[in-house]
Amino acid sequence: MIPAMPAPLPAPTFDAGAAYPEVNDLRKALDAADWPAVRALFADREPAHRTLLVSAAGDQEGTEPFLRRVYDNDPTDALAGTLLGNCLIRTGWRIRSAARAQHVSRSQFDQFHDHLRRAEQVLIDVTARHEDDAAAWTQRITLARGLQLGQNETRRRYDRLARHHPHHLPAQASLLQQLCPKWSGDWDRAFGFARECAQTAPDGAPNAAIVAEAHLERWLDFDTERERTEYLRSTPVVDEIMRCGQRSVLHPDYVDKADWVWVRSTFALMFSLTEQWPAAADQFTALGNLGSEYPWAYVDEAAGFIKYRAKAYAKGGRS
Repeated sequence: MIPAMPAPLPAPTFDAGAAYPEVNDLRKALDAADWPAVRALFADREPAHRTLLVSAAGDQEGTEPFLRRVYDNDPTDALAGTLLGNCLIRTGWRIRSAARAQHVSRSQFDQFHDHLRRAEQVLIDVTARHEDDAAAWTQRITLARGLQLGQNETRRRYDRLARHHPHHLPAQASLLQQLCPKWSGDWDRAFGFARECAQTAPDGAPNAAIVAEAHLERWLDFDTERERTEYLRSTPVVDEIMRCGQRSVLHPDYVDKADWVWVRSTFALMFSLTEQWPAAADQFTALGNLGSEYPWAYVDEAAGFIKYRAKAYAKGGRS
């Protein structure tokens, strides 16, 4: 008897609504300009989940008039201010585009900075009234980077947030970007901060993913393929990524929470790049066909996901 061919693996999706059904509910509520429904979706969410939903709301274009009306009706409403601020940030970034600075027009930059300055005014008020609002502070960290306010100011904003939420992963990921050389930082500061995040978080927490992300950013910064390969094959890098996995996604106390798709995607990619195939296979099995746009956009998104998933299952075993 000819053995049955294995079922083809499903194509990956990077739509947050596939992993988090509440994101789809939020999109519908925003489209309907239904503020009570929007507010209900945020009720009783822990800080990382609120930040995730705020980020998802920012992907919804055309919501600024609705959010502006809600905010103007009650400027003390932290959720309204945070959503409006994030909407302005995302609109500004879309105008700027992801192109390198030399390919962005003066008009694009002017509109970009105008949106960011307006977002800053809204979010300053939110964090003044609600100093423990993790989602609002996370947006202000992103703003500091976009407005080029410098390393010290960006770190100051993170430290204000960390007083109340010392292990807020979205804010740590945002600050890490600022600490990288591409945003006027340096690798010593970037890795120092990432390792601090990993070491101070409880075992089984997702925060060690920040170290894996730092290695990903370092890998991307090399000029040649030879340098990249040597970096990923070096024993200290391979060992540190495994240790970080053992503190987080491979730890028996790890539980998938708000940022689980991004966390597992980061480790799936970094375990693959360092050829730690059994660990990579475990992450792909946990993800199924789900992925986050970052980090997969760095390796051709769907094509990269499919490529490394196939290698992980072939070389590491499908768990």
